[in-house]
Amino acid sequence: MASYPIRVFGDPVLKRETAEVTEVNGKFVKVLDMMFDTMYDAPGIGLAAPQVGIEQRFFVYDIGDGDGPNVLINPRVVESEGEWAYEEGCLSIPGLAFEIVRPKIVTVQANDLDGNEIVIEGDELLGRCFQHEIDHLDGVLMFDRMERLDRKAALKQWRERATTISDSLHAL
Repeated sequence: MASYPIRVFGDPVLKRETAEVTEVNGKFVKVLDMMFDTMYDAPGIGLAAPQVGIEQRFFVYDIGDGDGPNVLINPRVVESEGEWAYEEGCLSIPGLAFEIVRPKIVTVQANDLDGNEIVIEGDELLGRCFQHEIDHLDGVLMFDRMERLDRKAALKQWRERATTISDSLHAL
């Protein structure tokens, strides 16, 4: 199956807020199919449109609980509660994971593929997936959710990793 290249930290598309989806048609469904292929190939549990260079407000996800794959169009968190620290990774920051504190339970309002408004509650991993992907739609990355000193250390780790990868590629 075909898949998209995943945009990585530093790509300006990841820092921009996305536009609402206004039309769902056959072309949109083909994009979703490619996004699912990309997400599964990565492998990941969620993939937001900006991560593949599309500046629209939707994401695909499958946390492996038997309820996926799914898509949420124009999602918004409308309610949250609790707090949960969890080591979170990101396909746009490959190879690194950081402890991020987020609400434990979130309620998301979105549209499904048929244009119906849906309200879905996610707790723990599902809730974290929703929040992480919605952050991408708002131009927010994991680094933005970290305390200043933690962010500084994480960015240093990213730069070191990126330098190592770049050096390895040049050696080929």
